Amino acid sequence: MTRLKVLVLGVLAALFLSACDASVYSLPLPGGPDVGEDPMTVTVEFADVLDLVPQSTVKVNDVSVGKVSAIDLEGYQARVTLEIRRDVDLPGNAVAELRQTSLLGEKFVELSAPDEGAIASRLQDGAVIPIERAGRNPEVEEVLGALSLLLNGGGVAQLKTITQELNLALEGREDSARSVLRNLRTFTGQLDENKADIVAAIESLNRLALAAEKQLPTIDRALEELPSALDSIDRQRDDLVEMLAALNELSSVAVDVIARSKDATITSLERLDPVLTQLAASGDDFTNAFHVFLTYPFVDEVVGRDPQVARNLHMGDYTNLSITLDVDLTGIPTTIPTTLPTEACIPLSALPQDGPLPDTSRLCQDALDAINDCLEGLRRGDVSACVGLPGSVISAVCQQAPVPGLCGGSGTPTLPVPTPTVPTVPVPSLPTITLPGLPRPGAYPTGAPPDRRRGPTMGELAELYDPALVSLLVPGMVTR
Repeated sequence: MTRLKVLVLGVLAALFLSACDASVYSLPLPGGPDVGEDPMTVTVEFADVLDLVPQSTVKVNDVSVGKVSAIDLEGYQARVTLEIRRDVDLPGNAVAELRQTSLLGEKFVELSAPDEGAIASRLQDGAVIPIERAGRNPEVEEVLGALSLLLNGGGVAQLKTITQELNLALEGREDSARSVLRNLRTFTGQLDENKADIVAAIESLNRLALAAEKQLPTIDRALEELPSALDSIDRQRDDLVEMLAALNELSSVAVDVIARSKDATITSLERLDPVLTQLAASGDDFTNAFHVFLTYPFVDEVVGRDPQVARNLHMGDYTNLSITLDVDLTGIPTTIPTTLPTEACIPLSALPQDGPLPDTSRLCQDALDAINDCLEGLRRGDVSACVGLPGSVISAVCQQAPVPGLCGGSGTPTLPVPTPTVPTVPVPSLPTITLPGLPRPGAYPTGAPPDRRRGPTMGELAELYDPALVSLLVPGMVTR
């Protein structure tokens, strides 16, 4: 009776489960992974799940963190729903992989962070791992099938022959082979070190190829015209050779000239250095002076920087000009240098009428006073103070200042000294310096009324000045 009851209960349970569309995979397994009271759900897309079944384990670093809750088919892809604990710390771009516990063991899903480029955000509930980040390991059947292809007609039978031929080829050449392998290792190491440069060179070559492809019509035309160009060069071969020979001779001469003029060139450059230094130091002042240089003396201050300044200028104004004159008026001596005599002196009455003046160091005080009075009178234009002096004194005075009426044409005294009216000594006048435009006469004609209010007309100015200059400077300053 007990066995019958158990059988009936089993049949009823099976009927109940089939009526509810239930599956044994939905029943919890004893000893399964603990996913906690509130697990999070993650969906993984696989191209092939092999024999993965629900309730399979989900692991992270070989630690069980969840289980497979469902496996569905969507198109040609399998969607595997995972339930894992919420405390699992994985990046948002985690990867999934189907793995096997042993050679014939069960399948499980391995979750892990990507090898490169892990993001900072964590894997969230409801996340989907796309098929690009999902994969699987090869199955035992696939490995055995590939091994059978290798063993059955795959060239294994020829391994012995290959080994024997290699031994014959390397026999007695072990050092050379070892050297080749060593060089090959060095070569591959250098290739690995310059991998980035090689990739950059290949990319540059690719860009060059693309650019050449864009210029392909131009290259074709150049290749078509190249034969005619080569023919032309061939016809001018003798001339080109002659030109190159002449160029060789010219280079020899140029080298000789440069070698001989080296010192002179260096000296010229050294002398040019201060000039260029000062020219550079002048800076903007040098360039700003050109607007004055090209219009001198009619600079902006003369013709006006703007119409307002030009209206305030009047014909007859003068430019600011400074003149320094150095006039030498020291022709007339102030005194005859002498010293008081220390021995018997020669008085004025003893001086000779003709002949040279005796030694001035022996003149008496009265003679010196008379001579100085004569010179002082000559400076005032009065020759009366020289009347009555001996001829030797007048001769000495005339040699220093040939005064008309007192001295002859050659500087000799006119004896006897005349006593007529005293002539006026001519004083040399300062030289008249004439500059372009200075001094300029008044703008008004002679006889014009002094209270004339309006300025001169264009015709009046043209009569007083150069008409071309008036037509250049006057517009805007006077009324026609």
